[in-house]
Amino acid sequence: MTDSADSPSDASDRPNLVLVHCHDLGQHLGCYGADVDTPNIDGLAADGARLANSFCTAPQCSPSRSSMVTGTYPHENGVMGLAHMGWALGDDRETLPKRLKAAGDETALLGFQHEVPDEPERLGYDHVDSGTKRALELVDVVDDFFAERADADDPFFVSIGIEEPHRPFRREYLPDETYDAYDPDEVPLDDFAYLPDAPGVREDVADLRSVISEVLDPAVGRYRESLADAGLAEETVFVFTTDHGLAIPRAKGTCYDPGIETALVVRQPGAVEGGEVHESLVTNADFTPTMLDLLGIDPPTDLSGESFAPLLRGEPHEGRDRIFAEMTWHDRYNPIRAIRTERYKYVRNFSVLPKVFVPMDVAPTASGREVHEEFHVPQRPAEELYDLEADPHESENLASDKKPFEPAAEASDPDPAHADALDRLRDELEAWMESTDDPLLDGPVPYPDVE
Repeated sequence: MTDSADSPSDASDRPNLVLVHCHDLGQHLGCYGADVDTPNIDGLAADGARLANSFCTAPQCSPSRSSMVTGTYPHENGVMGLAHMGWALGDDRETLPKRLKAAGDETALLGFQHEVPDEPERLGYDHVDSGTKRALELVDVVDDFFAERADADDPFFVSIGIEEPHRPFRREYLPDETYDAYDPDEVPLDDFAYLPDAPGVREDVADLRSVISEVLDPAVGRYRESLADAGLAEETVFVFTTDHGLAIPRAKGTCYDPGIETALVVRQPGAVEGGEVHESLVTNADFTPTMLDLLGIDPPTDLSGESFAPLLRGEPHEGRDRIFAEMTWHDRYNPIRAIRTERYKYVRNFSVLPKVFVPMDVAPTASGREVHEEFHVPQRPAEELYDLEADPHESENLASDKKPFEPAAEASDPDPAHADALDRLRDELEAWMESTDDPLLDGPVPYPDVE
């Protein structure tokens, strides 16, 4: 693997990197146009750059996070399912903390990670404090960490992993008044037009928004305050992001936009102009090379991810015209591959599961049951094509309704107005799978050989 990094003697000239990442948020923030109160994260976006079309490589935790820290797709790095269910990055896999540690940075993890099931030091962290992953409980941990490094000579990288807004949205450790912010009967559902207007959906949306505005957002604001109080804010790249889309039906566990869209906000004083909104397509496989580039370290050239640091710095940047997403294993085998351009989404389903896959943490909820009843059909089509300009909620499949393993003679024809796009995207997806040695091309992917 091609590496390029500053020597430790050069490290003192580089900024620090603070990465704050949460669960299951998608882009449900005020600065992304959602009807939710998030003044602290909105303020970070005003001070930095917001990536409007940021997507993840997989609509589930471990595979997506593996891409973020390696710059490779899940089927390339081997994390095609959840870390606590047998999938994990190998010890020989290069990660962002390993690369920064080799370049002379101190590396630390505070809170949560999900790329390996245990011993997160294997990912390249010098210091690990995983005593809590709750956003507000981490405030004191983060405060102590920054205070201890106020006068340090060498730069540091700290990954702050927080649990909220993972399900269940209602938590015993949170005060009851946390959930008074939004009334289920009054909460608008404009951001959830792909879900039915049903009581369970309304309760979920109200609780989701409450935990975002009353827990997640204030905690991020406190982390920024701690960094500033330690005198480190102006010499630090501060990033906020999430792993994948919202933990609601037809989002998490699917390759529809609500499952793969991610918030991504980057602040770097003196380099990234505040208030910028970038519309270019980016994927979280680009995260590691981009962070290295922002820190002045030449990123490796043999990764699937590409640096979009020039875009953030206002320099010429060609950018992507497409991104890819995938799913293989979650709580069941559910192989999907997808390609998204600015206009189209093409999804290839390799299994015979129902149309709406509801992950195990969503299925027991009222909204999960209601959506399953409303959208359930006997079998998903083998291919899905959506015109995102005309149909942003991906409700009208323009491809054939042919089911996997069904004779083509029994299926409808694709919409002729979009047949060329279907052929092109089908070919591009297959070419990507071949170029990245996707094991799905050889048949079903077995569960890992673990106890």
